[in-house]
Parts: sequence; C-alpha cells; structure tokens
Amino acid sequence: MTGYGGRRDQARRDAITVEIGYALCSAAFAAALLFGAVAGPAFVFDLSGGARSTLVGTGGTLAAVLFVARVVSVLVRFQGASQPSQPGRTNPDS
Repeated sequence: MTGYGGRRDQARRDAITVEIGYALCSAAFAAALLFGAVAGPAFVFDLSGGARSTLVGTGGTLAAVLFVARVVSVLVRFQGASQPSQPGRTNPDS
C-alpha cells in the first residue's frame, strides 16, 4: 500500500482497532461492576444456597447482557461517525 490511500486505510484500521479495544475494556469494566453489585451480597452475607445461586446467576446473566449491549453500542456509534471524503471541504461542489 503506497500513496495517500494506503496511509488513509491504515489510519482507519488503526482507529477501528482502538475503538474495538475501548469497547471491550469499557464493557468488561461495566459488566464487572454490575456483577459485583448484584452478586456481591451473596458472598458478603451468609445467605442460603438458593438465594446465593439466584444472585450469582442473575448477576452473571445481567453482566453478560450489559457486556454485549455496551460493545454493540460503542461500535455502532463509531460506525455512524463517518469522516468526510475530502476533509476541510464543506460544500460538495467545491
């Protein structure tokens, strides 16, 4: 890949890679916080087996759903922010 188009394509790939990394890291952090908030009491307090398994199962399910939702929302938002084909030009006739 040589020329201006090659650099532009590489920059776009780099931007996508960074955005995917951000989506995964932020989703993992949010999911871990949610899991801790929901399932945390099961480990802190002396709960019965049924209550503990319910909290852990619910926390795991909600964390997984939040993880997927966060990754999808970040990547869709990134995809929607398209760059102009000719930076600096606002009028299509210019």
